[in-house]
Amino acid sequence: MKALITALMLSVASPVWAGEPCCATGDLGLVIERATGSVLVIDRSDRAAIGRIEGLGDLSHAALTYSPDERYAYVFGRDGGLTKIDMLTRTIARRIVQGGNSIGGAISDDGKLIAVSNYEPGGVKVFDAETLDQIADIPAGAKTIGLVDVPGRRFAWATWETGEAFLADFSGPEMKLTKLGDVGANPFDAVLTEDASTYLIGLFGEKGVTAIDLWDETPEPVRFLKDYGKTEEDLPVYKMPHLQGWAFTEGQYVLPAVGQHELLWVDRNNLQEVARTLTHGQPVFIIAQPASPYVWVNFATPLNDTVQVIDSRTHEVVRTLTPGAAILHMEFAPRGAEVWISARDDNTVAIYDTRSFERLGEIAADSPSGIFFTARAHRTGL
Repeated sequence: MKALITALMLSVASPVWAGEPCCATGDLGLVIERATGSVLVIDRSDRAAIGRIEGLGDLSHAALTYSPDERYAYVFGRDGGLTKIDMLTRTIARRIVQGGNSIGGAISDDGKLIAVSNYEPGGVKVFDAETLDQIADIPAGAKTIGLVDVPGRRFAWATWETGEAFLADFSGPEMKLTKLGDVGANPFDAVLTEDASTYLIGLFGEKGVTAIDLWDETPEPVRFLKDYGKTEEDLPVYKMPHLQGWAFTEGQYVLPAVGQHELLWVDRNNLQEVARTLTHGQPVFIIAQPASPYVWVNFATPLNDTVQVIDSRTHEVVRTLTPGAAILHMEFAPRGAEVWISARDDNTVAIYDTRSFERLGEIAADSPSGIFFTARAHRTGL
């Protein structure tokens, strides 16, 4: 009898995989192979590629997010494609083309909704995460940028042509859309702080950055850095600083000076500039190394073979690396021990130790760009 009870308990506790491979996803990730419409499945612990998934369309500017259980990835392609990938079976679970030109997307905090921001036809579309059935179409009459998930089944974004910001709330039976305000000319990028309190929007059509306090009962745009660069001649902008490419560290916002070879450091409490750092080139991604005072920066063409490491306490460059040709993206191991760097023109993802700066290895990839570990599933604003 005791043996029978034990057997029944084991049958309940053990999952039935129905032929699917049983493996953990915590060490996995995806690398966008932009030239071939494919993604490379990588194992972070083994520092190895373990598979490739093809047929994802135009990935020349692609991003992705993960489901809360890390099983599914949702890839947003430049052709308007939305592709759901099963990380266990390494197959496409479903794919739709929801627009003409998509720039990114986000998943709601409960993992039930997928939102996609579009250049063509503009606006935001929202889909059921399980089926990819469309549940909302929010026109904007403009290109949408900076789409982020906000706690409470909400999404925020800004619009390029009209210079506005919006918040869509899906927590009730009906969606509630709120205009957060006019934020300035031609927002080019936006990001949510790690505590989800502040939505920051960079402006291309005029100097400055706009902050919106989402914890306030009546959020309103606040402009800052309105005078930076006014006495200097802007350089040609070869590549816009990227979505979610700003860092928060040491009580500071670390922002790219658009049209300049420098970083701007801003006090988070009073929104005053506290320092500038001259850099190798025009910053694209500025990413904080977890559990450290350092930020890592890559740069726009033609100076895009270099990565610099900057100390947020001194605002000084402490290391300059040349990992390869056309550095497009960096992704840290969740606790910051390693950084993975895509070198598009070398067809390589290079892996570095973040303490010794030793090159630990590399993985072959076809024109790699974005690198995304499944740990992103547990971070707000991605």
